[in-house]
Amino acid sequence: MISRDDELRHWPADESQARAVQDRLRRHVRLDEPGPEPGFEGTVVGVDVAYDDARDVVAAAAVALDARTLAVVDEATAVGQVSFPYVPGLLAFREIPTVLDALAGLTRTPDLVVCDGYGLAHPRRFGLASHLGVLTGLPTIGVAKNPFTFRYEPPGPDRGATSPLLDGAEEVGRALRTQKGVKPVFVSVGHRVGLDRACAHTLHLAAAYRLPETTRAADSLCRRALAST
Repeated sequence: MISRDDELRHWPADESQARAVQDRLRRHVRLDEPGPEPGFEGTVVGVDVAYDDARDVVAAAAVALDARTLAVVDEATAVGQVSFPYVPGLLAFREIPTVLDALAGLTRTPDLVVCDGYGLAHPRRFGLASHLGVLTGLPTIGVAKNPFTFRYEPPGPDRGATSPLLDGAEEVGRALRTQKGVKPVFVSVGHRVGLDRACAHTLHLAAAYRLPETTRAADSLCRRALAST
């Protein structure tokens, strides 16, 4: 069992400590659960952050949607100081403390969390979605706007088409076409969700636009929270 409070109290101060944390926590990622079925009865929560680099401030938003209708049913924000430098592959250490505060502000427990970022599709197989999942115990997936350092063949042009996101021969996620003729998004599992269902959830959540409604709602809310500080 991971103690979120202990992890936050001993937050890493530099790159070597952060990589050691990733190595230690990565073994707790659960890949043997399929996760909730798409369109389940419950809440799916999107999380996102926005930065004010001049003030070293980060604002996080958590927006809960009805998993069937995609109507917003709850939301919360948190604002904090950035406590870790910008290092590719270690961005979770800049975001997670404030994201956890935003999640704690919700009035209901999420059944699924969708992160604007990566899970296993990460050089160390431990992106934001995996890190957040391990600390909270919640099912999590990552839906990113670009493929990071990995390669893929463009999926077919129709909505729902997929292709593997590859690191060598290893499939670390999938490129998913959420709208016909629109650039794909890049889906990876975080914790306690299988890749097939992660893609199905993403497609359900992206009913009208390229990005899932969870990401769109959380992005808008965290920007408003940042602007109001």
